[in-house]
Amino acid sequence: MSTSTPPTNTTATPTAHIRNNSNTTTANDNHSQPFNDNATTTSQHPPSSASLLHATFALADPDLASTFDSDSDSESIHEASAFLHPMDSEQERHKEDQAGAALGQAAEKTLPWWKRKRWMVGIGGGAVLLVLLIVLLAVYGARGELGGKGGSGLDGAGGDGEADKGRTRDGLSKPWYPTPRGGTTGGWAESYEKAQELVSKMSLVEKVNITTGVGWQMGLCVGNTGPATSVGFPSLCLQDGPLGLRFADNITAFPAGITVGATWSHDLMYKRGLALGKEAQLKGVNVILGPAMGPIGVLPAGGRNWEGFGSDPVLQGIAAAQTIRGIQENGVMATAKHYVLNEQEHYRQTSEWGLANAMSSNIDDRSLREVYVWPFAESVRAGVASVMCAYQMVNNSYSCANSMLMNGILKDELGFQGFVQSDWLAQRSGVASALAGLDVSMPGDGLGWADGLALWGSSLTQAALNTSVPMERLNDMVTRVVASWYQMKQDSWPNPPPDGDGGPNFSSWTDDKIGRLHQGSPDDDAEGVVNKFIKAQGEGKDAHHLLARQIAAESTILVKNVENFLPLSRDGPKISDKKYRVGIYGEDAGAGKGPNFCPNRACNQGTLGSGWGSGAVDFPYLITPWKALNNEFNNQSVVVDGYLTNNSTENLDIEDLQNKDLCLVFANADSGEGFDQYNDIRGDRNDLVLQKRTDKLIPNVATQCGGGNGSTVVIVHSVGPVLLDPWIDIPGIKAVVLANLPGQESGNALADVLFGDVNPSGRLPYTIGKSLADYGPEAGVLYKSDDPIPQKDFSHGLYIDYRYFDKHNITPRFEFGYGLSYTTFNLSKVSISPLKEKSPLPSPRPEQRDPPSFNNTVPDPETALFPQGFRKLAKYVYPYISSTKDIKKAAYNYPIGYSTTQPPSPAGGGEGGNPSLFEPFLTVNATLTNTGPRLGKDVVQVYVSFPRNVIDKDEHGREIPVEFPVRVLRNFQKVEVQPGQSVDVGMEITRKDLSYWSVTRQNWVMPVEGRFRVWVGRSSRGLGVAGEF
Repeated sequence: MSTSTPPTNTTATPTAHIRNNSNTTTANDNHSQPFNDNATTTSQHPPSSASLLHATFALADPDLASTFDSDSDSESIHEASAFLHPMDSEQERHKEDQAGAALGQAAEKTLPWWKRKRWMVGIGGGAVLLVLLIVLLAVYGARGELGGKGGSGLDGAGGDGEADKGRTRDGLSKPWYPTPRGGTTGGWAESYEKAQELVSKMSLVEKVNITTGVGWQMGLCVGNTGPATSVGFPSLCLQDGPLGLRFADNITAFPAGITVGATWSHDLMYKRGLALGKEAQLKGVNVILGPAMGPIGVLPAGGRNWEGFGSDPVLQGIAAAQTIRGIQENGVMATAKHYVLNEQEHYRQTSEWGLANAMSSNIDDRSLREVYVWPFAESVRAGVASVMCAYQMVNNSYSCANSMLMNGILKDELGFQGFVQSDWLAQRSGVASALAGLDVSMPGDGLGWADGLALWGSSLTQAALNTSVPMERLNDMVTRVVASWYQMKQDSWPNPPPDGDGGPNFSSWTDDKIGRLHQGSPDDDAEGVVNKFIKAQGEGKDAHHLLARQIAAESTILVKNVENFLPLSRDGPKISDKKYRVGIYGEDAGAGKGPNFCPNRACNQGTLGSGWGSGAVDFPYLITPWKALNNEFNNQSVVVDGYLTNNSTENLDIEDLQNKDLCLVFANADSGEGFDQYNDIRGDRNDLVLQKRTDKLIPNVATQCGGGNGSTVVIVHSVGPVLLDPWIDIPGIKAVVLANLPGQESGNALADVLFGDVNPSGRLPYTIGKSLADYGPEAGVLYKSDDPIPQKDFSHGLYIDYRYFDKHNITPRFEFGYGLSYTTFNLSKVSISPLKEKSPLPSPRPEQRDPPSFNNTVPDPETALFPQGFRKLAKYVYPYISSTKDIKKAAYNYPIGYSTTQPPSPAGGGEGGNPSLFEPFLTVNATLTNTGPRLGKDVVQVYVSFPRNVIDKDEHGREIPVEFPVRVLRNFQKVEVQPGQSVDVGMEITRKDLSYWSVTRQNWVMPVEGRFRVWVGRSSRGLGVAGEF
């Protein structure tokens, strides 16, 4: 029996990514994308009730939205209401065949009364009326400028900037059409040639099937596409995630992205990606939903910062590219997410907050390119196969219907050749999303989980047949997916059942060997072997737990070490005949109720190995600090006691504490994805304070340990920056270790560092301030908003993290890139060597290959009908239509700007951008010497300061000054050096590294007047000038 597709059904489509544990039905995983020409926008005046209803229904049906304007009368509103109950208003369209109807009636009799259709319709009608009432109240209750920015029309009937006749204003996204077709770069030529041949043989419904998910829990993976059986194209499995395979057995719980970023190691970034890809390949996963480089961490309390690699675009970009190269070397498609400005969890989704619309992240054009898009450009340059668009709006446009972001920036300017998939339920429009550049809808459902009312599926089939979505666009959507499949050489993978033993060999929804094939369908009980328990963690010297341990150890950051107190001796100091007495304090040192006790890892109990949400995995095991340290100390000379609770913060056994020689105190701070919460932490942290009262536990232990004469070491596991100032200067605290989110080998890796088996070489991937206010007024999460569309302005622009500290001359507690070692290093012979003369612009955009061509004739609608006798599963998303009468020939109200073909960007022309942007302009050289007693690794960091008094011109030719951060990271290299040894280090600086984004020229511009300063050092403030250019 097939384990990847519905029985008797030859079509399916991609499925969901945001999900829950197997024992839950609510799903939520986020992946975002910004600028939305066709997404919801707000005008400068409060909209009428009709216009806001227009926006609401546009989410469900773009054709309906185009006929519903602010002057619509009550009859139009009634028609809109009827759309939400299609079985009431369009019985022909939704009528099932007699066999299917009979099965459904029989099945319904077995359901509880509240699940039967007549009751569900009634309840659903009441829910719709309630939604309409909420929308009306929101409109009439709004005061002043509603959201402050934007135009009208969720589905792009107005388009970004509509109120300004298409001219972009601050806070609006400019339209960019049509979607650039894939297949224009040489590196993908062979794959596109193969894809062209295959796609040209597909039927219309097969093409739609590949672009639309089959629905939540309708396959074994969190996302599932249906096959195009007539040409042998299989169902694809899409699975989380960034630090391991979610909902899968026999996998590795790797250290989180922020932990990998703290290694500052190109090599470990790549090796972790290689291991992730290998495990995905062995589990039959075609597309892994990672790595994450959005959020970039501009908000230090942001809930999902830990999934990314740090608060700098260059650090994020290098880590993402290395991870992608590793994943895809195994033939697994990687996904760069969340594109873009998905910086907080509050208000990112409507369903989580009971809102009519999600929030808008508002950003200027230059900062968008230089900060937030930068790591995505590096991902595209690395050949990433997929990009995931986000939940929230950007500049008041939904990310997954934003033509500027997807068409203009990603596919034209960055030359992206793969496919864009939505975050799970992030798609908010139908036709508009397709025209704006979305290629795959995940999980396939409409606006709710497992609702079976797809925005695409049969609706996309209709849109192609009535030409509101051109066949050329649909062909490009499908070809991008198929070309990515060929690019990864997945055509050589085993076929899935019944023709082979390929496909996913695990189920996201059960741990049992036998399970349901379509978990989300209430009327299908078909079962089969869904879990084959394939071991994917590697063996011997290639066992992935060894790599996980190495990453966790090498990421550990030593920020305080008074008089070289660390490393510890396993035998104790042996200063007397008495045993050395060690106390280990804090819940974070122990197992608690186990790492998988809470669904989605959404509770802070026991030692913290990862954050929570769709980016987390089920731990196969978790080595706790208590277990590892207790095992490592020599029990012949050391006595170790554990006090693995935070509840005794103010009631410690003072007498026992005062008898300790060494006190190890553990503390943490947790966060995660917004669909779940821990206590009052709804994804984003509420502050930067250590959690569960450990900020009180630390000083209580430190002041009493050994009667005030003992030594205390503090170990912190955290998702991001935490405030250390309240206790770090207590005299008894001899050392402070930041252990990040270490994954399954937590305790072993920590023991390696504390006992000196591994010399700590982690460096901060963010700045640690003395207060949240240090990060700037715009660095706080938007926790409360009375706007119908919550507005989050990222008005700090380029000045994020250390750049803000530098600009305002704020002294941090520990700067970006900082970290101590058990040895000492010296940098010498620092120099730069220019390779080219400065010139303001990159070379002209190179000529590109012609994209594949197809016969774009609209097929006969009869070919898209459900086959005779076809058995339909409830809530399964199909590409078929029920009647040719569904094909409406009315003119579609296209978004403003759609009829204007945009010129190719001069910044484009290759994967990642114009190839000349990546030509080396400088080499930076230095000699690193280990002047201490131990083998160690150090990170050589290169920063650039731009010339002063740089002038650009605006669109009217007026001179405008160009501001720059004090300095920006541009490259880094981690080097291992033996004691007394010297190693020469060399790094390149490219044209892009020396350029800024000119909003007027819409290109990268290198200042030719004035001089660049190149800095080399070991942190963002521990620098020396290498030279000027």
